[in-house]
Amino acid sequence: MKKHYNIIIAGAGGIAQAAGLLLMEWSEVPPTVYIGNRTLSKAIKVARWVEEGTTNPCSVKAFHLPGEGLTEEMKEILGHGDVLLDCLPGSLAPKIAGLAKDFQLHYANLTEYVAETTEIMALAKDATTGFVLQTGLAPGYINILANHLFQQFCSDFEVDKVDKLEMRVGALTDHAVAPHYYGFTWSPVGVATEYLKDTLVLRDFKKTRLPSLSDRATIIIDGITYEEDLTSGGAADLPDALANKVGFLDYKTLRYPGHYAWVEEQRTGLGNTPEAIAALQHKMEAQIPHIEDDKIILYAAVEGKDKEGTLYRREIAKQIQPQTVGRHQLRAIQIATAAPLLQSAQLLLEWRYSGVVLQSQIDPKPFLNGNFIVPVYGKV
Repeated sequence: MKKHYNIIIAGAGGIAQAAGLLLMEWSEVPPTVYIGNRTLSKAIKVARWVEEGTTNPCSVKAFHLPGEGLTEEMKEILGHGDVLLDCLPGSLAPKIAGLAKDFQLHYANLTEYVAETTEIMALAKDATTGFVLQTGLAPGYINILANHLFQQFCSDFEVDKVDKLEMRVGALTDHAVAPHYYGFTWSPVGVATEYLKDTLVLRDFKKTRLPSLSDRATIIIDGITYEEDLTSGGAADLPDALANKVGFLDYKTLRYPGHYAWVEEQRTGLGNTPEAIAALQHKMEAQIPHIEDDKIILYAAVEGKDKEGTLYRREIAKQIQPQTVGRHQLRAIQIATAAPLLQSAQLLLEWRYSGVVLQSQIDPKPFLNGNFIVPVYGKV
């Protein structure tokens, strides 16, 4: 951030923590940050954590964000805010987006939930401020990276269509044990949701809907073998934006071999209702531990033919590790998710977007080489 802004963060979890700290450490002019949560003590704890962790002078204020209604304190904070960063569960996104519209704030969120994203798109289509949706790691960074690969391929080979565009991301642990070969590094309800809800893909240049975990394959990245399978939400709006341009497009989640077979056993008979998501989450949490040590593996590839019919493939693979920022160590999932959120917020504030901004509408070059992105993901 190149000038002073008032930035409101809704939520007091791990991503909110990371966002607050990165704003203080990596902004050219540290903003005033307001952290709101329905449990005020959690917001106070996060605000104190950011203050203790930053090496810069800072102003971080906690406030109560009730489940229903508006307090006088909220009205004052929202009235003075510049951008609202939504780090709450995806089910609450339409409500928080509604506050942003009512108080004429820019808004950015992280959720991969498709129905809630559609609801916000309708709400924000005539907004005077900008609404960047699905702007974390996946959906988020991986979509902008893939779109960059697509655009570069078409420019270099002077074509307007490609055969394949692939996006792969895994939030993983260094070690994995039987029978589940997994450890929770982020929200269990998010994992359960992406394993059960349908996913949008392109097949033969047309958008279609496929069941999650219905197209498993093996992939080797930097010499390590993973399993990949379809999961919901990660493709963002690329199936719409690139229909008729990409023959075969999908997003898949990376896991260690053996994990998906175990999940299939747990999913048996559940369907994909909201009750099924809660049931799968319960089954997984009963057996899978939460693990602090984590890493992010991401991979994007484009494949197609040049004008002479020669087949080419371009690939980018990255591994994100935990990173020390200020006086705190951030987990890989925290920093890999918060950095794209903040880069999106900076775009909103400095480029003055209005209405809905989807991943395909973000210019890849300045985003991928932005000051919040490069220290985490490197330059592209």
